[in-house]
Amino acid sequence: MNKLYKIFAVAAMILLATGCGIYSFSGTSIAQDVKSITVHTIENKAMQVNPTLSNQLTQSLQDKYRHLTKLDMVTDGGDLDVSGYITSYEVTPTAITSEEVASKNRLTVTVKIVFKNEKYPKENFDKSFAAYQDYDSTSSLDAVQSSLCDQIVETLVEDIFNATVANW
Repeated sequence: MNKLYKIFAVAAMILLATGCGIYSFSGTSIAQDVKSITVHTIENKAMQVNPTLSNQLTQSLQDKYRHLTKLDMVTDGGDLDVSGYITSYEVTPTAITSEEVASKNRLTVTVKIVFKNEKYPKENFDKSFAAYQDYDSTSSLDAVQSSLCDQIVETLVEDIFNATVANW
């Protein structure tokens, strides 16, 4: 009987938490009256431009919201609004050998994001997110750029998603 009571109590807590719109199993905490989101094109304003990065980042962000939330994706006027631009795309040496030559390079991408919550303006923010990947200096950037950008975009999207709807 005690075991049955514990199972019932856990089930009731789960139903209450998910039914109130406070928590979801995708990790989001979106109020029930927030129904839509607009994700604008993330423009590339970096001095060094990767021509596919803007589209890749925008599409990945839109896909993340589509798959992990119940929000309707709208082109303009969403309850939530995500916009921004790529501010930096740069390669820097990270590991220097005894011959003072770089053995590793780091590709870093920085994105400025402006988030607006029309229903709850206290959640609005304007901040930068950065992600990087290291690679051997024996490889050219052109040879590894695609796979590095895939990993960097994945990290940036996760960080932006968490900051906007997971409140982490």
